[in-house]
Amino acid sequence: MRVASLNRSILHLAVPALGALIAEPLFLLTDTAMVGHLGVAELAGLGLAGAVLQTLIGLMVFLAYATTPAVARRIGAGDPRGAVSVGIDGLWLALGLGVVIGALGVLLTPWVIAQFGAQGAASAAAEQYLAVSMAGIPAMLLVFAATGLLRGLQDTITPLWVAGIGFALNAGLNFVLIYPAGLGIAGSALGTVIAQWLMVLAYLLVIARHARRVGARVRPSLAGVRGSARAGGWLLLRTASLRAAMLFAIATAAALGDPELAGFQIVMTLFSTLAFALDALAIAAQALVGRGLGAGDVAFVRRVLRRCVQWGIGSGLVLGLPVALASGVIGRAFTTDPALAAMISPSLVVLAIGAPLAGVVFVLDGVLIGAGDARYLALTGVVNLACFLAILAGTRLLGVSGPEGLTWLTGAFTIGYIAARAVTLGLRARGERWMRTGVVPA
Repeated sequence: MRVASLNRSILHLAVPALGALIAEPLFLLTDTAMVGHLGVAELAGLGLAGAVLQTLIGLMVFLAYATTPAVARRIGAGDPRGAVSVGIDGLWLALGLGVVIGALGVLLTPWVIAQFGAQGAASAAAEQYLAVSMAGIPAMLLVFAATGLLRGLQDTITPLWVAGIGFALNAGLNFVLIYPAGLGIAGSALGTVIAQWLMVLAYLLVIARHARRVGARVRPSLAGVRGSARAGGWLLLRTASLRAAMLFAIATAAALGDPELAGFQIVMTLFSTLAFALDALAIAAQALVGRGLGAGDVAFVRRVLRRCVQWGIGSGLVLGLPVALASGVIGRAFTTDPALAAMISPSLVVLAIGAPLAGVVFVLDGVLIGAGDARYLALTGVVNLACFLAILAGTRLLGVSGPEGLTWLTGAFTIGYIAARAVTLGLRARGERWMRTGVVPA
């Protein structure tokens, strides 16, 4: 495959994936905008419930990441029937997990909200929103698995359409249920749940068409579900280490003081925004690497690796440069406090400096996920977390706060932690042990 053709393949997968990735945050943003007009207590309750749901979303994304390479390998091996069948096994796993988590969530909602220490109306609103939202957990997990299946089939356009239409339905339903129907914050949760299940219906119709086309089975295979769970378990551990690093960073920011915590929230919001574009490249890498290894085309996989890394560096530079140039004024868009706006300025420069390295890390992560190297990612994720904790301990020993303390903390995460991940991922990618060809990695 020529460079121009490979570039087109990467962009064909990455650009629609970026649009679909943005949809989930837009769901929460829509809820926030509408619930915010109900009152302070409802908005505070949404914040608590949203933190729980975002944690679940972050941990369960492995359902997409485990399904994509399994499907892509079989496509590369010329087995479309097996590809769709193994993707359907991922759907059954998602449904089973979703039902269990949703049921437990309903029972544990009061206890979970109580752990945040909220009182009165805010706590009641959070419980109400979270309890209703639990009915959408199976749908949310099914959406993850279905998206992973279609990505493995080299289709990121369908998830873009489903996500876009789902977002529009969510906004419309929420408005009707919150205001004319008078359901308040419960209406916001119910509107999102209905939109999620309608998205599932759309995905199932598309996947059923694929299953009929290739003659794939729709009943679950115990071995297939078990295989998806095994790969998913390692990816769950990998994701948990990423979430833990973020939580430790937030705890460190909180120990510095309220201004530093507020500043770190702004910095991490921008980091997450940059991550969407970089994660889209990682998704393209997953699909292409899985297909190449399934076909036994190691040379193609090497070209994908090299080109995606180049795209990651370039994207990091393109995204980071405007942040660095506008670091002195970006803060004013997030706060009316001039001291806080000035405090985050040097941290934004540090964030921009680390963006190209983050681009490499996101791509290498996608490459190894596409190769089914989940065990290595999980184990080194623990190592990377340990390195980050050591770096955090060093920043605390400095005993600095204010702009300097926030800058050191930002550097610890966006450069120190990312560099640790770059080392472990880079060492693996330089070798060949991860390039196991065939339908199922050994």
